[in-house]
Amino acid sequence: MGDEAHVVWAVQARPDGRPGPGVRVYRAGAAVAVASPALSGRDRIAVAGPADDALPLVRQALREAGPAYRPFGDAALIAALARAIPGLEAGPPFCWMETSRVPDRPTQAVRWLDSAGQREACALFDRHFPGSYAQPGRPGVHRWAGAHDEAGRLLAVAADAWSAPGCGFLAGVVTDPRARGRGLASAVSRFVTAALVRHRGRAALMVDEDNAPAIAVYERTGMTRRRFAAAGLTRRASPPG
Repeated sequence: MGDEAHVVWAVQARPDGRPGPGVRVYRAGAAVAVASPALSGRDRIAVAGPADDALPLVRQALREAGPAYRPFGDAALIAALARAIPGLEAGPPFCWMETSRVPDRPTQAVRWLDSAGQREACALFDRHFPGSYAQPGRPGVHRWAGAHDEAGRLLAVAADAWSAPGCGFLAGVVTDPRARGRGLASAVSRFVTAALVRHRGRAALMVDEDNAPAIAVYERTGMTRRRFAAAGLTRRASPPG
């Protein structure tokens, strides 16, 4: 499978090493594509390798898995696939960020949330981040870390979500706007990232390319970024034959 983090993540491997439920793996030459359902809120195809080798794999994956699946990977590769497959349109670039280093401990107190804390986190998302794919109680979201004020009110959270052997995933980072500027997003991100790296060997996330404040937080956590993109078939397009 190689060591591309997004490919390893998309496999969602089971304890015995087999791909997760509904996951399809395609290989040809030096390329690999992994069609993974309901991965971080979408049906996705993680793709890596030379465009010439990846092209037939993505065509096959779209034909077999269905047109709702969205190829994602290195932005230049996705652009090449979009040029070659009629009806496949590349979206705006975003950042894939990852690290295999355990970050320094946060200076603020952070802990894993119990069920009551997760209910409180739901209210935080309802008010400040309703569009997040990662929210308490949703499939694939494993556990939540939170930072509180002196009165015990929840101010910031981050999730261990859709994590897989070889690549944990950080998602659902949100801070109460009244508490911004205190380093709480960094604290919960460091706490979860440390746990992911220790237990999965690596941690990763996806973030919009224009979200400079969030990118700065994750870079201070020790993550490096790559320019990624995703593509989707237009509604009028048919799966490539």
